[in-house]
Amino acid sequence: MLEQEGYDLMGAVFEVYNVQGHGFLEEVYQECLEIELEMRSIPFVPQCDLNLYYKEQKLKKRYVPDFLVNKDIVLEIKAVKKLLAEHEAQLINYLHATKKRVGYLVNFGNTKELEWKRIII
Repeated sequence: MLEQEGYDLMGAVFEVYNVQGHGFLEEVYQECLEIELEMRSIPFVPQCDLNLYYKEQKLKKRYVPDFLVNKDIVLEIKAVKKLLAEHEAQLINYLHATKKRVGYLVNFGNTKELEWKRIII
């Protein structure tokens, strides 16, 4: 599901990590990734409002992911020492509540390597 789109997205993510490394705030990676996605002509919307649902009822509260890529992939970026179970749980919950099926969780803050997970529900 959205394999090529995810592969293209992660190519952009790895390029940002290779150029910037770790140690910046999340906002810096957000801006760098916006530039890289645009350079690669990958369609995205940064920090857009997504509707949340409960039992098919739209909620007043909205979810604002870091990126919505190709209209269907939710991308959450972090700049923390290590991804935790709660980061993954948060993305899974948002995927369920927004009715999106594919999400990526990316951590630029790990000192050893880029940390990432692809989640499909």
